[in-house]
Amino acid sequence: MRTATTVEASGFAQWSSQRDYVVEAEKLGLDVLWVAEAWGSDAPSALGYYAACTDRMLLGSGVLQVGTRTPVAVAQTAITLSNLTGGRFLLGLGASGPQVIEGLHGVSFKRPLSRLRETVEIVRLVLDGGKISYSGREFQIPLPGGDAVPMKLSMRSEHKVPIYLATLSPAMLRLTGEIADGWLGTSFVPEGAADAYFAYLAEGLARTGRSRADLDICQGAEVAFAPDEDALRVMIASRKKELAFSLGGMGSASTNFYNQAYSRQGWADVAAEVRERWQAGDRDGAADLVTDEMVLATTLIGTESMVRQRLSVWQDAGVNIVRLYPAGDTLDDRLTTLGRAIEIVREISSSH
Repeated sequence: MRTATTVEASGFAQWSSQRDYVVEAEKLGLDVLWVAEAWGSDAPSALGYYAACTDRMLLGSGVLQVGTRTPVAVAQTAITLSNLTGGRFLLGLGASGPQVIEGLHGVSFKRPLSRLRETVEIVRLVLDGGKISYSGREFQIPLPGGDAVPMKLSMRSEHKVPIYLATLSPAMLRLTGEIADGWLGTSFVPEGAADAYFAYLAEGLARTGRSRADLDICQGAEVAFAPDEDALRVMIASRKKELAFSLGGMGSASTNFYNQAYSRQGWADVAAEVRERWQAGDRDGAADLVTDEMVLATTLIGTESMVRQRLSVWQDAGVNIVRLYPAGDTLDDRLTTLGRAIEIVREISSSH
């Protein structure tokens, strides 16, 4: 099992602090750095900067939001970053949600499944290096009705660019199994993953004659070490409002993929009530409904022995890359937590 973390370039108070975090994470032995793109900074600019600051670890877009760039622009970005890093780039793509796509970018969120599929097909067409000609439901290249003829880029990809898809719904999971090199998941509970996630991934893999061994499983969660049970209770309580936000505040009034994912893993009634209270403005009431079990099942927080045990369960469930979000009030605190988690993952992997 390899180790990863995710940063959003605008997520630190100072850019220099995030750069220091990235550089030190590589020194600790981190395998993959994903750079997020939500409603703050863009990912490619930061990835280019971190490419110049690092030498070894893989760098991935985690994720570029499909719909905010043309598929060819996505491919140009991927080729540039891959060539720039000597093949260290991983292309992570996701549909995002209607609030960001429509509310921020003013682009229709309709038919995200076909848009994501066609984007991947066009990106791979561009990566192959030939003239770009494509006729789909969402994209037509060249645009029909004019005098334009197919073109190819004036540069070529010098390395393979693996494509990872961030997906949660059953249809999107099937698509991931069918066409992707890896899956970027979230809201992951290994005990419920077989029915909530892996069954749908397997259906997609079967469509193209592939198996789970052909798909990287990349899952992430916060990691934090509690010195004792009293400290752990405080940690759990402090995270309930964050989880309530995911269940009630993410997405739009009608679409919340995180809520749906938790519902498929055994918490349908709680997830529905949390969403209802959050949407009604009762944020504290929504957080009060979140159980200790929900927090512990979907994070990597606990005493060191608890975290070690959960990481073993994640590996046994088939996770190839564990995405660690280290807790801590300071840069040193986060790096200390990250370093210990990386050590534990190495120990677990070497013992299997």
